Amino acid sequence: MSRQFAGWDESAFDVLLRLEGEPSQEVMREIRKDRERLVRQPMVSLLHDLAWADPAFEDHSVWRYGKTPWWWQNQSAVARIARNVEIGLRFNLDGLQVQGAWWYADSDQISKFRKGVAAETSGSVLGDVVAELRDKRYEITGDLLKRAPREYPADHPRAALLRHRSLLAVRHLGCDAWLQTPEVVDRVLATHEDLSPLLNWLTDHVAA
Repeated sequence: MSRQFAGWDESAFDVLLRLEGEPSQEVMREIRKDRERLVRQPMVSLLHDLAWADPAFEDHSVWRYGKTPWWWQNQSAVARIARNVEIGLRFNLDGLQVQGAWWYADSDQISKFRKGVAAETSGSVLGDVVAELRDKRYEITGDLLKRAPREYPADHPRAALLRHRSLLAVRHLGCDAWLQTPEVVDRVLATHEDLSPLLNWLTDHVAA
């Protein structure tokens, strides 16, 4: 299959520059067609190509326009892996960011996550997965408690992971010239390969 995505044209950054700060409604209306053509539609094409290359991207959405400037300044897309487990993409003036995320979880999922972290076998696997992502310079973040939940000992070997109410691994791919080429598809697929062990663990132990 021939690819649809050719990269983001350099003029996409000119559009985003006009949206910096607190752009007026007039500016947003004036620039909407250019933003759709130069910023959002390339993201649509990118997700199309990713879905053809890897089934993990088949259930995807490319966000449209919110009422606040942030949604105009950041073109986001998401591929749903399981309930509350996603691959997220964001394009803005800093370039392209890709993340694996488990978030917006209910109390049942958070309880499952903690049990999976606390158990020796599954918890050790997750600890190794997170450590490897850190070694690859992924930012590990999320909504954190100040300390491990009371039902777990404070000196638990994975106390840091037990503090998480959400868990994200974020890679900032940058803003280099390759963003203007189809190479973006391969870079996102490579990032997904890095994230797959984390996404699989979350799907098996939390979202199942």
